[in-house]
Formats: sequence, structure tokens, C-alpha cells
Amino acid sequence: MQALEVEYASYNLGVFLCTTCVGIHRSMGTHISQTRHLRVDRWLDENQIIFMEQHGNEVSNAHYERYLPDCYRRPDGCAPAVLLEQFIRAKYEREEFLEPARQVGYMASTKSGHLMKRGRDAAKFEIRRFELSEATNTLSYYVKEGKHPKQTMSLQAMNVALVPEKVNHPNGMQITYVTHGTIRHIFVYHNDGQTTIDWYMAIRNAKLNYLRVAFPGHSAAELTADLTHDFHLEGWLHKIGPRAGDQYRRRWFTLDDRQLMYHDQPLDPVPKGVISIGEPPEWAVKEGVPPGSKDQGFSFTLKTPERTYLLSAQTAQERTNWMQAITEVLRTPPTPQQRALAGSLHRKQSSGRRILR
Repeated sequence: MQALEVEYASYNLGVFLCTTCVGIHRSMGTHISQTRHLRVDRWLDENQIIFMEQHGNEVSNAHYERYLPDCYRRPDGCAPAVLLEQFIRAKYEREEFLEPARQVGYMASTKSGHLMKRGRDAAKFEIRRFELSEATNTLSYYVKEGKHPKQTMSLQAMNVALVPEKVNHPNGMQITYVTHGTIRHIFVYHNDGQTTIDWYMAIRNAKLNYLRVAFPGHSAAELTADLTHDFHLEGWLHKIGPRAGDQYRRRWFTLDDRQLMYHDQPLDPVPKGVISIGEPPEWAVKEGVPPGSKDQGFSFTLKTPERTYLLSAQTAQERTNWMQAITEVLRTPPTPQQRALAGSLHRKQSSGRRILR
């Protein structure tokens, strides 16, 4: 957070706040946090001024984050609202990081509960029971109580992203996993933000504990770097097929790590295709389309060893955003885990399998 954004202080907690965080602090009530504007309000109580001088964010964090777990994602300025709010409430209202026993919602080796899940065929959310098991390294969900799970997903081939706008719910999550060589998505939410974030952190914790056993020589910072990740970019693009008579068609694209996925609709459970992005010089992105190719709108080209993709954005700025996001991925060499994921996908779904194998 930049210093210019800081306009408030919580004078009983000893922390300085931005305009976003102060709203959450005020919603917790004055019995938790008592706030005041740094310039507009009058600071008449000298004890409050002395308290702020003696504390500040660094000193306060050392106290209130004493037992912050390695798996817990500390929100930055771009974090979804539900993550920021629940971090602040966990820190000051519930004081979860002062007492590890209060972290049972996400630090236990098993977790069971209910989430609202979007149906694969019916475009509605229905309540489903989910079970997380660290012992089997899986997340399962059930359609009917007492029956076998409808789906069991490996945690190590899974990403969880907070996507409130996409799910049209402030606590929406997208769980992406791989089964039988195919990438799939499920979309879930819970009306209680704390429950949503508890599930999010529980999955991160189970993944981290698995990695600690698999890679005992690695630091916590190395292992937590990619427990979960937000998407680089999502949105509508037009894409043309490889045949001469094909036309541009509107597709929903998601750049998830090194997987550029495209779908008919944003909440489709299975991508129509996945482009596993490799490395230059075989891979490249450039503005426009090759001479003689069909052009449309604000076009750009993604060149791969097997095929050249012609894509079109709705505005020049959107084209720039996509080209910059893909270029950033191209500049970063794929990790062994990313190569393994690309190699595990069925050829009909992954167009970049050969280069990442």
C-alpha cells in the first residue's frame, strides 16, 4: 500500500489505514477498532498520539500476526474484497493469529461442510457437501448424503481463484482441476465470507503440507509461491478456426498461469480448448494478423510450434492488455510442474503439449 493512500488511523490498535480498510474497521464496531482521520479530525487526546507514535503498523503487525500461518494469503492492494475483509476480521475481531487454536477452520487435516455449487447442465447453484482430506490429498463433493462422491479432485493439480464478479456473488470461487487429462472448473460460493475464505485457506494449507513432505529442503516462501493464484487476465476475445472457411467466433478466454483457455461462456465447466504456453522463439505474440489472413477489429497473433492463433479484442486497450499478459508469461521459463501439467493434458484439449513436454 502506498503512503499517499493512508488517510486514517485506528488509535486503539495503533495502525494507519487506507480508505478501503477504514470502512472494514468501522464495520467491526468501536469495541474492536476506533478510527479517526489523520488531518480532518482533531487529535486532542495526547495519549492517543503517544500510542500511535509508539506503535504503528510494523509493531502492531508483529503482535496481531504473531501466529499467521504460512498457508494464509496475506491480501495486497489488488485482493478481492472478501479476502481483505476476512483477513482484517481474522486479525483484529477474531484474533485468529494470536492463538493457533482459533485457526481450526482452515488448519485441520480434514474439513467438511456445505457450499453452493453451480450445476454442470442446469445454470443454477445448489447446496452440496464438500470434504477435504489431507491424508488422501483430495477434495470431494457429494450430490446425495450417504452416497459416493460425485467427484474427487486431486489438490496438487488444482487452483482456486476468488472470482466474485464472474460468479455474480461477493464470495464466489472458481476451482480448476485436472481429471483424466482434461481441465475442468466448478463454481462455488457461501453466503458467509468467513466460510468461503476458510475453505480457500484450508485447500492452501493441505497443498502446503503435501509439498513440505515432497520437498523437505525448500523454504516456506518457495512452497507457498504457487499454492493458489489469481488469473493473469480474463475476458471476451474473438477467435478464428484453422480452416479456410472458418469465421471469427466470440469466446471467453482465461489466462490461468501458463494455460490460455477458451470457452463458449464464462461459467462453462470444461474449456473448448487449452493453449499451454511455451517459450520463445517458437512462441511469440504480435499485433495484427499475417498477410492474406482474415482480419477483424483489434487483432493480434499468437504463434505456436503447431498453429498460429488469430485473435481479436474489442478495443485497442484490451488488445494491449492481452498482449502484455501473454508476453509476461512467455518471458518466464516454465517450471517442472507446469511442464508436467501441459504434458498430462489430452492432445484434443491442449495445443501446446509438444513444446512443454
